[in-house]
Amino acid sequence: MQQESQGGEASAALAGRVAIVTGGGTGIGRAVSRLLAAQGAAVAVVYSRSSADAEETVAQLLASGARALSLKADVADAQEVARMTDAVAQRFGQIDYLVNNAGSTRQLPFADLDAIDDAAWDALYAVNVKGAFHCARAAAPFLRRSADGAIVNIGSIAGETGYGSSLPYAVSKAALHGLTRSLARALAPAIRVNCLAPGAVGTRWWQGMEAKMHALAGNVALNRVSTPEDIAATVLMLLGARSMTGQVVRADNGQSL
Repeated sequence: MQQESQGGEASAALAGRVAIVTGGGTGIGRAVSRLLAAQGAAVAVVYSRSSADAEETVAQLLASGARALSLKADVADAQEVARMTDAVAQRFGQIDYLVNNAGSTRQLPFADLDAIDDAAWDALYAVNVKGAFHCARAAAPFLRRSADGAIVNIGSIAGETGYGSSLPYAVSKAALHGLTRSLARALAPAIRVNCLAPGAVGTRWWQGMEAKMHALAGNVALNRVSTPEDIAATVLMLLGARSMTGQVVRADNGQSL
């Protein structure tokens, strides 16, 4: 399903810009979509399964006067990603920003190696690593035409510490961090590519497992769990950071000190 509105004239910092946010209908992605729209950008909210959430998010953006579009695409499928990217460019005329937020995890006992099968590896790599690559490759021709082309990948502190909801998840996020550095070299100088590595964030991923979330986070210096809005604010900073590329920025409340 697609929704769109031209809205009113925007006067905010990102007026005239167009952003794709994968996994944009829930959690961090929803917060990013809202913030970019509030800053004046047209936002394509991309979803795979959460259609109702994506449509609700787009409806909120439209009600605020923003330009917004919802599109279904499984980022693990390169052809779906290509069609989605072309649809965004055709509708809005350009693409300036890509936020690779779509992600997947499996809650597995971390030390139980026998509980990890090939299906878990394949599923997490398909979305968390290959999915980000598919989106970057499809968006790159459009981003190169922008005066401000930028990609932000949403990694995880698990990719830095090696510890998270499951071993394959932590390794897949470490691979995403490496992909960020490689893409930054491959797409320079036209496109900046950075990565944000959040620590614990209060999203629905952790509903019913809050105790595990706090145990994984440990004793953080700031004694808090991030909100999706906290992470969105840092995404906005990275999109505008013209002197940064190939960086993995930790937003973990001091967890990794």
